[in-house]
Amino acid sequence: MGMPQASPSWTAEMVRALPEDGKRYEVVDGELFVTPSPRSPHQRAVRDLSYTLQAYVVRHGLGEVLFSPADIELDARTLVQPDVFVHAGIIREWNDGTPLLLVVEVLSPSTARADRTIKRRRYQRAGIPEYWIVDLDARIVERWRPGDERPEVLGDLVTWQPRPDLAAFSLELPAFFATVHAES
Repeated sequence: MGMPQASPSWTAEMVRALPEDGKRYEVVDGELFVTPSPRSPHQRAVRDLSYTLQAYVVRHGLGEVLFSPADIELDARTLVQPDVFVHAGIIREWNDGTPLLLVVEVLSPSTARADRTIKRRRYQRAGIPEYWIVDLDARIVERWRPGDERPEVLGDLVTWQPRPDLAAFSLELPAFFATVHAES
């Protein structure tokens, strides 16, 4: 994620008033982040995760899978744009109170620090049940839950079971990363 911009304290309302200039603006606990457009492997990862998660979410009637751009306001001083996210139910407005079940951020050189620290801690404080950080270079997924102090690092298979009565979603990571890197 880009460097924080100097300001006393940004709000979600202030971010929404910024011009549409092709950059992604987010504010976390009053700190503004500006991110350039992502590269093609990042976009392939977002596409493939969205597609595979959507099939699972629809099959089990969990809600819907969406991706950025999207203004997800966690509070008046935090507006984020997760790469991929799962809402419990169908949302009518970005901040209609529908809970998030899963948030996924795909690392880019400009986002790694904020995704791993600032945004991760904010998602944990918000009680998001699972937060995945997809590291395209290392070919791993870091799974975080609200009380975790360290991630579960996954290199072969990532699973997600939003309810105990459902079969788990699973994604084989070597095949996923081969597709993302246009190797297959």
